[in-house]
Amino acid sequence: MTLDSYETISFSRRGRVLTATLNRPEARNAANAQLHAELARLFPDLDADPGSDVIVLTGAGESFSAGGDLKWMQDAIDKPAKFHQTIREARQIILGQLSMEKPLIARVNGAAMGLGASLAISSDIAIATTEAKIGDPHVSVGLVAADGGALLWPQMAGYLRAREYLLTGAPIPAPRAVELGLLSDAVPPADLDDRVDTLADRLAQGATKAIRWTKMAINRPLVAHAQTHMDAGFAYEILSNETDEHAEAVRAYAEGRRPNFSSETG
Repeated sequence: MTLDSYETISFSRRGRVLTATLNRPEARNAANAQLHAELARLFPDLDADPGSDVIVLTGAGESFSAGGDLKWMQDAIDKPAKFHQTIREARQIILGQLSMEKPLIARVNGAAMGLGASLAISSDIAIATTEAKIGDPHVSVGLVAADGGALLWPQMAGYLRAREYLLTGAPIPAPRAVELGLLSDAVPPADLDDRVDTLADRLAQGATKAIRWTKMAINRPLVAHAQTHMDAGFAYEILSNETDEHAEAVRAYAEGRRPNFSSETG
């Protein structure tokens, strides 16, 4: 295992705390094919890293992650077989993250949308700036919210609230997301680093095995839930990738207009 092979994720160390930074700031850290593939192997690699006991996940620039890159989505529309690989990777991302032994803190420095939201709420602790927003707008681009949204949001926020936000794709201000149980805390931007560093240091100085195994005990029901139900959501997402609705949405956003979800694009 080596972290040197990553090109869209960068790493830094502070004692036994390892920070992994999604590093596509020019695209607001939206996932393209390369970043998505690297995320699929990231969490097992972080778990195996001998120089760390605590992991911090964050984004470069002003965003945590804006979700999926539009050009990448268009490529999946043009070549549907590629989307099957994306789904396999999405499964590896979610299960890899939930199955990690090391404690994982999401430092949500800005917008966490779509996959970005899933990465945040799948972390053990998610600390956001009060100016951040979190949301899963898959439906806004004609896709099923399967890569964490349909699976985890009901567990965190309850089914009624999860339905409202997943069926509309509406973004949620970080303080409200804390109230809903989707984030752990929201602090002023100037306090974000101190809040995350203090928490990471406390975990790094604690009883490593007890912390890891407590985390594993907590996450076992989520892992079992994911293994039982995630594939059905992904199957629906594969179907939605091949709809006229999705093609219209991607085309509309590329052209800078609102999608027209008429009966003809159903």
